Amino acid sequence: MLLPFFFQQGLHTGERTYRCGVCNKIFSETGSLKVHLRVHTGERPYRCDVCNKRFRQVQHLKVHQRVHTGERPYRCDVCNKTFRQVQHLKLHLRVHTGERPYCCDVCNKIFRQLQDLNVHQRVHTGERPYRCDVCNKTFIKKSSLNVHQRVHTGERPYCCDVCNKIFRQVQDLKVHQRVHTGERPYHCDVCNKTFIKKNSLNVHLRVHTGERPYCCDVCNKTFRHLQHLKVHQRVHTGERPFRCDVCNKTFVQKISLNVHLRVHARERP
Repeated sequence: MLLPFFFQQGLHTGERTYRCGVCNKIFSETGSLKVHLRVHTGERPYRCDVCNKRFRQVQHLKVHQRVHTGERPYRCDVCNKTFRQVQHLKLHLRVHTGERPYCCDVCNKIFRQLQDLNVHQRVHTGERPYRCDVCNKTFIKKSSLNVHQRVHTGERPYCCDVCNKIFRQVQDLKVHQRVHTGERPYHCDVCNKTFIKKNSLNVHLRVHTGERPYCCDVCNKTFRHLQHLKVHQRVHTGERPFRCDVCNKTFVQKISLNVHLRVHARERP
């Protein structure tokens, strides 16, 4: 399919520019315009001979082929980490420089990458463009949708090489491995207690601050932990989700069921 394009010449400079007849984008060279037109035609003339993935530009193919060759020609002078693309190295360097050039105009949170800012802004706009085809739950990030879909597929691709426990997310595996290594990287500045997870530290700090952010909307009782609020609310709802398989007695908390089961254990001959 041939698409229209036009060239025009500057009145005073004599410079020739080339305009896409579809979207009016302007280019200084015909070669750049021809590559751009593939956006509209869908043409991808460059093919990887390993995996058959196709690309619009030969440079994109060359970068992609490093996936197969393992080539990572761009090296960080600070930590020696290597990268396939120079752009990835430039972004990485901000880890060392602390540069965060992209700022949210709503809450002033700053980011290293423009893409991270674009995703963050959905917190303010309410946009959740990624939808699960099974349960219609929506997500801000595509990666969050991908992880969620494992709930339906049962996929747990990350395995602990010590105890073979498996996880849906690589981050969950990394946190779990601290059980084996003994690493507790989160440290309370008040009492020096250490924690495996940052969230556990945040909850612990409420012991010192007195913060109880979770409030029962029936009796206004407050709690440090969301889970404690959920258990408490069963007092009002009457829910008793834990049932004894021996005598069918029900309980508000699992720990109460566990204590109760000892009654039956003593009854056994």
